[in-house]
Amino acid sequence: MSIQAYILIQTEVGKSGSVTKAVTAIAGVTIAEGVTGPYDVIMRAEAASMEDLGRVVLSKVQAVPGITRTLTCPVTSI
Repeated sequence: MSIQAYILIQTEVGKSGSVTKAVTAIAGVTIAEGVTGPYDVIMRAEAASMEDLGRVVLSKVQAVPGITRTLTCPVTSI
């Protein structure tokens, strides 16, 4: 069973397009789209465990130039 999460991303002004392209290329990211509102990009990612999600995926996402803030929202099952 894999862990999935939505990551809401705020970017520097004018950087949402390049950030969307960059995060889409990261292994574990299943989709990334530019949006309007308080966040500029929303992406979905998956990993084998919460630890892998944080260590492997999110560390790479947060290293993308132009990102100013992220908010991770793990998907829960009912």
